[in-house]
Amino acid sequence: MNLLLVEDDAMLAEAIRDGIRQQGWMVDHASDVGSAKAALVDHAYVVVLLDIGLRGGSGLDVLKFLRGRYDTVPVLILTARGQLSDRIRGLDAGADDYLVKPFQLAELFARVRAVIRRSEGQVVAVLEHGDLELDPVRRIVALRGQPVGLSVHEYQLLFALLKRKGHIVTRDELERAIYGHDGSVGSNTVSVFIHQLRKKVGDGIITTVHGYGYTIRDPS
Repeated sequence: MNLLLVEDDAMLAEAIRDGIRQQGWMVDHASDVGSAKAALVDHAYVVVLLDIGLRGGSGLDVLKFLRGRYDTVPVLILTARGQLSDRIRGLDAGADDYLVKPFQLAELFARVRAVIRRSEGQVVAVLEHGDLELDPVRRIVALRGQPVGLSVHEYQLLFALLKRKGHIVTRDELERAIYGHDGSVGSNTVSVFIHQLRKKVGDGIITTVHGYGYTIRDPS
């Protein structure tokens, strides 16, 4: 499984990375808000280990970006800020657990295993449309029972449309689902991903609403 570590203390990050690899897990490292957001756009992770006090920004910005993209990946906050108000802010922003520095690696790994178990045990409805299914917990898409290989961007786009099935989702809203922002990417970016999705899940599932956006119509 692959984790993302967001930590700007180089020595601490190296120690955590070494420990993670000894567990037999894979890990990517980001040291600032920008690189963390880029990693989350381009990859799917099982858990995110997130420091709050980053240079040039706050880990809470990364957390809000992540949840704004409909990404339900478990987030474990790592921070020296032990104040109750700080813990509440992190949890309210969508974190799954909180670990105050300094900590033992054994406790960190135990908490990682715990948030993974909780995420796997969550009762989250599988999103369905005819023969198409999307499992938000396992991040699996299947068509007629067979897995469909989607890129991270394609998955986020399909997730956003299925969550609002029966409603029109604008291009700006879809850009936010893919990138966490809108207005600064190519004008045809969403169209390209829609085209790719249609080739993988079928032409008749996603409907273009000219001048507005796209929709997956509710059969009922």
